[in-house]
Amino acid sequence: MSISEMKRVPEEAEKKEEDPAVSRFRDYLRIRSEHPNPDYRSIKKFLNGVAKFLDLPIMEVEVKPGRWVSVLTWKGQNPELKSILLNSHTDVVPVIQEQWHYDPFEAVKDSEGNIYARGAQDMKCVGMQYVEAIRRLKDDGKTFPRTVYMSFVPDEEIGGILGMAEFVQRDEFKALNLGFALDEGLANPEEEMKAYYGERIVCWLKVKCPGNTGHGSRFVENTAAGKLQKVINSLLGFRESEKAKLEKNGMNLGDVTTVNLTMLQGGIQVNVVPSEFTANFDIRVTPSTDIQEFEEQIKMWCKDAGDDVTYEIEKTPKAQLTSTSPSDPWWKAFSSACVEKGVKLQVEIFMGATDSRYLRKLGYPAIGFSPMNHTPVLLHENDEFLNERVFLRGIDIYAAIIPALASVPPFPGEG
Repeated sequence: MSISEMKRVPEEAEKKEEDPAVSRFRDYLRIRSEHPNPDYRSIKKFLNGVAKFLDLPIMEVEVKPGRWVSVLTWKGQNPELKSILLNSHTDVVPVIQEQWHYDPFEAVKDSEGNIYARGAQDMKCVGMQYVEAIRRLKDDGKTFPRTVYMSFVPDEEIGGILGMAEFVQRDEFKALNLGFALDEGLANPEEEMKAYYGERIVCWLKVKCPGNTGHGSRFVENTAAGKLQKVINSLLGFRESEKAKLEKNGMNLGDVTTVNLTMLQGGIQVNVVPSEFTANFDIRVTPSTDIQEFEEQIKMWCKDAGDDVTYEIEKTPKAQLTSTSPSDPWWKAFSSACVEKGVKLQVEIFMGATDSRYLRKLGYPAIGFSPMNHTPVLLHENDEFLNERVFLRGIDIYAAIIPALASVPPFPGEG
């Protein structure tokens, strides 16, 4: 489907008077911040406009050339208290444009109020919900003891190495005097809204299997393919056992370890037995698994596959978990505000990886939360959308959560 063939905005949707918050959200969605060439300059300009709109100071930290972290500050009554950070990322994943029914960067709204755009769920919605909630609170003349920061960071979708990972090392971040953070979660088709207190360890495994080469018409012994088959059988066998555990015990996806074979490389010609095969696996290890023991298991699988099989592992830090104890002041404030707004929380380990891991690694409590229920999970998928009613309700929810967090009483020795 070409751009010219894509559906335009239905006339009946255009005729309806739109909430200004929805209009601003759609403006944000229209900025092409997709990889591999995100338009961060336009994002930076847009956020400057947001700062002026809210009458808040903005700090721009160029963590790497052309990559800015923008931080808006809503100063609290007692700036000495530890602050609240509302984090969101500004980048989005690429699109396969011809597979969308609408232009993914037009933010088309259909007659049912569904807004179609890359980033509608992941996660420009949350960034603008923060903005609109704070606008509402400021318009009502509200102030709170703790300072609230809104951070808009780049490059989360490619690992955050040149985004949040870099920012947390900077003096500008340390000066925030952070106490608690909110970051992204996921949509949920059901009634509950999910709150994530930790993440699985991302473990990217690359296995190289060398072997004898020869003519494709012969029974060549000790081949790379034979070794690779053993590695694949071991890893996918483990995958099936984890899948069975998930289905049998009624667990959530974050409670088990997933394995997927994502890349295969090898061979130079159809009638030549390859001298080497390389396989890449995307493994997400649940926090309850001992990562060292799991790495030892990988080592044994590769050793059992045959001589000279080597592997490399690239992984995120050991998972740190945020307290969800009823006695924890941060969690109590967050969850109580959700209850006040009629939100049913479902507390889980996040299935993937977000910028929260860089905060938790440094000891800062962080909860992943995107107030999107009765919504199909469409992050990274074609025809990603969010309904405007869900978006607007999310603003209502944050307008309760932010005051609750910003009003958590001082801890001993604080302030």
